[in-house]
Amino acid sequence: MNAVQNPERLLPQVAVVVIGYDDAAHVTDAVRSALAQGPAVREVVAVDDCSRDGSVGLLDRLAASEHRLKVIRRRANSGGCGTPRNTGLDAVTSPYVMFLDSDDVLPPGAVDALLDAATGAHAEVAGGLCVRRELPSGREVPWQPRLYALHAVVPHPTLRPRLVHDTLCVNKLYRTGFLREHGIRFPEGRFPYEDVVFTARVLAAAPRIALVPDRVYVWHVRRSAARLSISLDRSGVENWRARTEACRQAYEVLLGAGRKELARVARAKFLDHDLRMYMRELGLRDPAYRRAWWELTRAHLAEYDADDWARNPAAPGRLVGRVVLASPEPRDLPRLRELAARPARLYPPYARAVDGTPVWSEDLPHVSLEPLLTRPVHVLPLAVDAELRPRARGARLRLRLHELYGRVAQASPETVEVEWRRRDDGDEAVRGTTALVPSAGTWTAETTVDLAALAAPGVGTWDLRLRIRFRDGVSRDVTAHALSGAGLLRRSAVPSARHGVVLVQPYATHSGALALRVAPGVRGVLSVAYGRLRRLLH
Repeated sequence: MNAVQNPERLLPQVAVVVIGYDDAAHVTDAVRSALAQGPAVREVVAVDDCSRDGSVGLLDRLAASEHRLKVIRRRANSGGCGTPRNTGLDAVTSPYVMFLDSDDVLPPGAVDALLDAATGAHAEVAGGLCVRRELPSGREVPWQPRLYALHAVVPHPTLRPRLVHDTLCVNKLYRTGFLREHGIRFPEGRFPYEDVVFTARVLAAAPRIALVPDRVYVWHVRRSAARLSISLDRSGVENWRARTEACRQAYEVLLGAGRKELARVARAKFLDHDLRMYMRELGLRDPAYRRAWWELTRAHLAEYDADDWARNPAAPGRLVGRVVLASPEPRDLPRLRELAARPARLYPPYARAVDGTPVWSEDLPHVSLEPLLTRPVHVLPLAVDAELRPRARGARLRLRLHELYGRVAQASPETVEVEWRRRDDGDEAVRGTTALVPSAGTWTAETTVDLAALAAPGVGTWDLRLRIRFRDGVSRDVTAHALSGAGLLRRSAVPSARHGVVLVQPYATHSGALALRVAPGVRGVLSVAYGRLRRLLH
């Protein structure tokens, strides 16, 4: 909607609350990105959570030349993000408010897009697309892209249950009066994942919501930072305890407000997103962490009722959860990691109960896999092994597709499309198609990997993606389990007519999938050696 059609857009109506703690390196960039949104921004409220690194001085100097910027310094550090956000919200005088973290930025036009949507639809909340930008690579991954694919107005959250999955508070514009009328605030103090509870409180109040496909928030992910953000620092089991508590409270908020369907979706989201993410990393943790994590998870899942488990019983997250709940001690971690992957892979063995029913294992016969017998083939958790062997003139990729209780043979796999996609940008890809050949109850395929094509863009990482095509035209997108063993997952220097030499490193990702690092030429080899040396020294 343009300014003539929407006179409200001519008025400065939006406050942006920026919170920060010891982030002098980035906080002014965040504030400037908010001020640069233009005249729609009436005020920027920067709340410093008692920093010790000079952040307040930088903000004060910026405020001296910018009348829209108000700086608030808390006298004591709160230990979390909720309290400073509440402090900023209390200071806001504008009709609408947004939230921004000190290490992120608002892209140009974000406020205008959200304000137009909110005022045009008379909505209490407007949300847009957030992108996670990996630094320093610059690779961007959209957050909940399905939800923000098109312009839409949702009169009531129950009409779009998927809203429960977007637990971010920063990619949205809120009517300030709506938040205050319903007493919607963030949890105080050191409460990790405070936005999970805040979002549940917003949805429980049944706002009218406008959605836009515009990019409205850039979430910077700095995995090499000295101090990781709460959402990235998952090394301690307390992080998992905090996450399960936040999800529990979100469920209780929705259920207590009579939003039973949304509460069910919140529990399903925990299984499909949170549980699977942490399960993929569980094998990397020490035994003490695993035991504590397992105990916490079983206690949380014990609160689920029969209806929670009955919905979509073959979904990977539910199968993972049922195995954890059925087992007092950690077990089958490599196989659970495969099942928690995206897309899911159910790795052998494929056990059956005495009556022939598919089950997780012979010693867990009450964890039934029977729903897999009727699940559409294009969503089955198909398992494919991959072994990559670098050779003098390239590399040989061998694939093996496993049977799954007769479903694969029934669908008759014919070909596999092999795609290597460059991780840093996600745009460049090298593709090929090869036939799948039946072989002793499995299907195999072999193809050559064009290392020269992978090396052409320079040093980089490539992820393997596969598309299995069946006789009736149906297809299934999968990743491949990286086999280890003699001669596999080893760094090799391969001669190249174009580059002289290409350094090739096949490896297994956290989810067990095959990926490939490539470094062309002497310069590329030296850059890899330098990076390895730097990591060892630090």
